[in-house]
Amino acid sequence: VQLQASGGGLVQAGGSLRLSCAVSGRSIGNYVMGWFRQAPGKERAFVAGISWTGSTTDYADSVKGRFTISRDNAKNMAYLQMNSLKPEDTAVYFCAAAATMLTEKAARYDSWGQGTQVTVSS
Repeated sequence: VQLQASGGGLVQAGGSLRLSCAVSGRSIGNYVMGWFRQAPGKERAFVAGISWTGSTTDYADSVKGRFTISRDNAKNMAYLQMNSLKPEDTAVYFCAAAATMLTEKAARYDSWGQGTQVTVSS
């Protein structure tokens, strides 16, 4: 399965962005979808995850109440709506797919997109 993330950019603090993840090669319905981010000099960190059907979601504490993960299995797409952005949200954001139960562990995700840069200015 191939993933391609898009939608990053430069935004002022308090602004919003919507990231998209296009999945090809297999039906997205076979996978848990996750978003991770990596800031300069830091390890890749879990941001949000969504179960196969979309009935269950999970968020890192740092983004709860501000970010929303969603999926459209018919379109083979996953999304991350990011509101009230903060400078500390600046990072490269990656979407990933896992053929397993919903998890925050990056090692459980089998396929990764190329990443999209999000920069939040203060």
